[in-house]
Amino acid sequence: MGMIGDLLLAWWDDAASGAHNMAADEMLAAEAARRGQPLIRFYGWDSPTVSLGGFQAIAAARSIPAIAAAPVVRRPSGGGALVHGTDLTYALAVPRGHAWARSPLPLYDAVHEALVAVLDEHGVVARRHPGWPASPADPFFCFSRRASGDVVAARPGQGAADDDPKILGSAQRRLAAAVVQHGSLLLTSNPGVGAAARHPGLADVGGGVCLESLRGVAEAWTRHIAAAGGLRVIWQPATFAAGREAELASALARYREARWLERR
Repeated sequence: MGMIGDLLLAWWDDAASGAHNMAADEMLAAEAARRGQPLIRFYGWDSPTVSLGGFQAIAAARSIPAIAAAPVVRRPSGGGALVHGTDLTYALAVPRGHAWARSPLPLYDAVHEALVAVLDEHGVVARRHPGWPASPADPFFCFSRRASGDVVAARPGQGAADDDPKILGSAQRRLAAAVVQHGSLLLTSNPGVGAAARHPGLADVGGGVCLESLRGVAEAWTRHIAAAGGLRVIWQPATFAAGREAELASALARYREARWLERR
C-alpha cells in the first residue's frame, strides 16, 4: 500500500445536469484539499447543455439562435463556451502543495499528453496544437478556438493541418487550497444544438473504435495521467456524490441561481 500522497482516486459518475456537475467539481476541489491528494472524476451530461466560461457575458449566449433551446450553466473557470451532451468531461483536483499545482502548465501537460498517448494506442493521429495567435475577440465557443496544448486530431486520410478538429480543451480554477482543472473530450458532433454550435468530435475523425469502451478510454487515460505524476490509481466503487448529498444540495443552490449565471 502506498502513502496517501502516492494515490490518484478516481470516480466514474452518472450523467447529470449542468448545475449538479459544476457543484460536484467545486466539491471535488474541497475534497482534494481536505485529503491532501489528487482526485479525478469523469462524467456526462443528461441533456445538451451550454457551460459558459466564468468571464463570458450571458447576453452573448442568449444572442446565438443555435443554442437558444439549451440550458446554460456558468463554470467557475475561464475559457470559451462548451456545448455538452456528446462529450466525456473530467475534473481533476489537486491540493496547492502538490507539484502539479505550482504553475498552470504541469497539470495541462499531464492530462493532454496522456490523452494523446491513449489515442495513439487506438490508432488515432492526435497531437497538441501550438495555438493560434491571441485575438481581442476570441470565438465564443471553446472548440472554435486553438490554445497552446489543446488536443487536435487529424482528419481521416490527411496529415496534420492548422485547423485540425479540436477534441479536448481544458480550463483551470486556482483556489486558495486547491487547483481544479476540467475539460471535455468531444466524442461526436452534437445534434441537440444548431449547426453553428456543432463541432466534429472523436468519432468524426476516425476514433469510433475508442467509443466502444468509453469507460476503458477513461481508465487508460487516468493510468497515463497517474504515471506522469508517479501515482497509483484507485477507482472508487460509488459515484462521487454518494454520501455527500447535503453538501451537494448546498453547492447546487448557487449554480442554479440567476445571480450566478447572470453575473456577467
